[in-house]
This record gives sequence, structure tokens and C-alpha cells, in this order.
Amino acid sequence: MALVPFLRGETVAVMGLGKSGVSAARALMESGVRVVAWDDKPEARAAGQAAGLVIGDPATLDVSALRMVVWSPGIPHTHPRRHPFAERARQAGVPLVCDVELLAMASPAARFVGITGTNGKSTTTTLTAHIFQAAGRAVAAGGNLGTPALDLPTQDSEGTYVLELSSYQIELLDHAGFDIALLLNLTPDHLARHGGMEGYVAAKAGLFDRMRPGGVSIVGIDDEHSRAIFERLRKTDGACVIPISVEGPAAGGVSAKNGILVDDCGGEAVEILDLRTLPHLPGRHNWQNACASYAAARAAGLSPDVICRGLKSYPGLAHRQESVAEIDGIAYVNDSKATNADAVEKALVCYDTVYWILGGQSKEGGITSLVPLFPRIARAFLIGEASDEFALTLEGKVGFERCGTLDVAVGRARDAALADGKPGAVVLLSPACASWDQFSSFEHRGERFRQLVGALPGKRNHDVPADERRDA
Repeated sequence: MALVPFLRGETVAVMGLGKSGVSAARALMESGVRVVAWDDKPEARAAGQAAGLVIGDPATLDVSALRMVVWSPGIPHTHPRRHPFAERARQAGVPLVCDVELLAMASPAARFVGITGTNGKSTTTTLTAHIFQAAGRAVAAGGNLGTPALDLPTQDSEGTYVLELSSYQIELLDHAGFDIALLLNLTPDHLARHGGMEGYVAAKAGLFDRMRPGGVSIVGIDDEHSRAIFERLRKTDGACVIPISVEGPAAGGVSAKNGILVDDCGGEAVEILDLRTLPHLPGRHNWQNACASYAAARAAGLSPDVICRGLKSYPGLAHRQESVAEIDGIAYVNDSKATNADAVEKALVCYDTVYWILGGQSKEGGITSLVPLFPRIARAFLIGEASDEFALTLEGKVGFERCGTLDVAVGRARDAALADGKPGAVVLLSPACASWDQFSSFEHRGERFRQLVGALPGKRNHDVPADERRDA
């Protein structure tokens, strides 16, 4: 755990008692900080109080006595409406920060790699950390992914933090600085939270406003919004900006148009590795992730040979096109992290005969953008709140069943795939939705899928052992 002794004796409010909020409160208290905590959910407040936290209603707090407010990124503070506590704090000149800011304050000598984007953040974060670790570097990975920032082991000048950063976290950074900052892509997401696409793009681009001197910016150039950010950054005096692309060559950067990773950072395009041979990085979206991680590792001084060894040994990331089993010739793939249509598209293009399980709490745009890929879908199995909405999109284009729950959908998808007997059949959980209508998280949803597949009868041609499905 990273402690923050420089705040000893100060008073800090912690708003939100989820995983990162509790972690921050614990680190602050162990550092001798007076902590006043709050969560809008009564059950969270009760759990915090049972854990020894001082619970205080922000409506009655003297905000002028606060050094800062550690704000849970999941709690809106500007859009869709202004949070009264956030407004009071700002008017009093009290900064709102997230736990990543405290980590940066606690470990100023360490190197920091910040990774963001709409899709691919988690894979790129774990892949980058895996490459560093395989090269013998001291590294800790977390942030928006898995381990809260202040639960990560302390790193000194020889160590590196590789952090997945959401748009919510980036807008809550104050003085944190990054040696390497990476933006993968931008497609519409969280628009209500940011007041529209312009606000969302601005929040993501804010990562590059927090570069340390001599820092390296890595930017995907395959979408309009990211490309505009790249063009702006490369016109900045003294900036080092590396483009990445899987759509075409990237002059001065890293690309993989046809699955062949090409390094053009040194002024000469050199073919490095055939990414199509890597079983745990399937599809063009993972080629982009690999290009990004390669560029980050090169920026950190690792050689191409060392990076390639790391790419080849990467075990994959749970809930992102995770191969769970092959039973009676049918593959079962857990892509529970695919919570929007853009992420689902990355999976659908990898398979020709898909028995698709989808649904949950729908996001902006639904699944209409996936219509061109419907010929790949043998049948769809709908679950959760979005069933009616998605049925309207599928009607007349793809045969579907309303299953209601994941338990029912897995069984019916198996039965349909067996009855059809088509070669290359894949039962794919790729929901295009948030999980909160029926599950506590996308991880919970994916773990349930694993359990259900594990209970299916039949001849198992391939199972992925649990210790090989770990996060890197």
C-alpha cells in the first residue's frame, strides 16, 4: 500500500466508499490523516462505519477545513447535474482528486505510464505491464483496472506504475504527471456524464496535459477524434508523439495493417512480429493493443527482441475474448467486458459462426452499428433489460430467442449450436451492455458464464486452466 505521510494531520474527505474509496480512506488513516467519509448509499455508509471510518454528511461539513476531497470517479460531479458537495468544495478552493493523484504524490520518483481510450485499455495495461515484468523491470499495474491505485506496492526510481485511466479519473487529476501517456481510440461512450462527445473527448485528451518533461505521447490515429488529438500534439514544441495504426502505415510510429507489427520509430520501417500467431491477442483490435504496448515499451527503453518475448508469453486477460472451453466441437468465449457495440464489433469480426449472447443495461446507440456483421450470427440469445430494444434491431435479420437470464441463454445457445452442427461454431458472450441489471459487475457476469460453461455436459476438447486465465 502507498502511504501519504505528507498529509499527516490534515483533514481529507473521501466521497464514495466503493473499492477505490475504501482503499484511499485506509491509506489516509494509516498515514495519520483525519478522514471524513461519505457515500450516498446507506449500506455503503454502514459498511464503512463498521470498518472504522468516520462517517460525515458532506452537507454539514466545513469544507474550508479540508485539504482535499478524494472523489470516487464513479460519482458524477458536473454532468448530468452538478453535485452540491463538489460545488461547495470548488467554491472554497478545495481540489477534487482521485486516488491516482494521491499515488503520484506518494511516489514521485517512480515512472508512470497512463493508458486510456474507449476500448482496449485493460488489455493494453496488462500487456504493457507483462512486457515490463518479463523484461525484469519492477512494475505494478492497476488503477481503473482491478487493483486500486493506493493498494499497489510502492515503487521507487527503478519502478514503474502502469495505470489504466478512465475519463472520470483523468478529470480528477491535479498535479499527477506521466512519463508515457497512451490514447488508444475514441468512440461515443459516457456521453451523459461528460455533457456530450466534445466533453468526453476533452476529458480523455486531458491525459496529455499532464506529461512530465521529456514524456512520450502515444496516440492511435485510426479514428477521427484520436487523429485530431495526434495532429494537435505533434505541433506542440518539443513534444514526442508516436502514432499507432492498424489501418495503414504510421510514419514515425508503430503499425500492423495486416497483422504484421512494423516499427517505424527509427526512421526505417522494420517488420518485427506476426501478431496473427499470438493466440491470446486475436483480432485487429488486439493488434492495436499490441502496437500500443510495443510503442510504450520501446519508449521505456526495451529492445524489440525483449518486447517480442513479452508479447508471445502474454496469457490473455479475463473477460476479454477469453477462451473458456471447447465442448463437442463448440468453442465458448467470454467477452463480458464488451459493454458497448464498438467493443462487440471487435469480437464478432473474429468468428464466422456465432451463437451470440447479448443484453443487459443498454448504452448509447444500442447495436444498430453491428448490422453489417449480422451475417456472422447463426442465432442470438437475449438477456436482461435490453431484450426488447435489441429484438427490434434483430427482427428480420437474425433469428433470436428471448432468454431472460444468462443461465437460460447458455443452455439454449449450446442446444442450437449442437443441433445446427456447423463447423467453427462459437458461443460468444459479448453483451453490448452494462451488467448492473442482473450482475454486480462485468466480472461477475463473466465468472457466471464460466461456471455455466463448466457445468455443461459433453466431450471437452479444450479447457483453459484457471491459472492461465489470470490478469497479467
